[in-house]
Amino acid sequence: MRHTISVLVENKFGVLSRVSGLFSGRGFNIESLSVAPTMDTSTSRMTIITRGDDAIVEQITKQLNKLIDVIKVSDFKNEEYVDREIVLVKVNAEPNNRAEILRMTEIFRGKVVDVSPKTYTLEVTGSEGKVNAFIEMIKHLGIIEIARSGKVAISRGRRTLG
Repeated sequence: MRHTISVLVENKFGVLSRVSGLFSGRGFNIESLSVAPTMDTSTSRMTIITRGDDAIVEQITKQLNKLIDVIKVSDFKNEEYVDREIVLVKVNAEPNNRAEILRMTEIFRGKVVDVSPKTYTLEVTGSEGKVNAFIEMIKHLGIIEIARSGKVAISRGRRTLG
């Protein structure tokens, strides 16, 4: 089962290493990891995507809570949350396919963020499904490079992580 875990941590040197080390030390893969400061610059929020059964992920969250720089851990498994991902895609932009690139980007409410004589770099933000669908739709145009942010997530409503 896939889990989205949000971890509020102190914004200190080595915290990322300790958190990721906890996963690797137990033989678990992190599929996606996003880290950035919160409104309080002394704290950061990590959004971690991993796979495992509920018991294993519960054990991981308990171990995360024991780390000294961890303030709070939430597994969004049983909660409503909003998530987004951003993707940058560099595609071949030959004169005969530029209109199609622009049309598809517009359909997915994306933007062209860079133009060169032979390439367009496109930006799309949305759910993982939307990002995957966009990539699938433009694949035939000749993708040169892709950079994905990984998922960021936040609980719905008034509940806060910190």
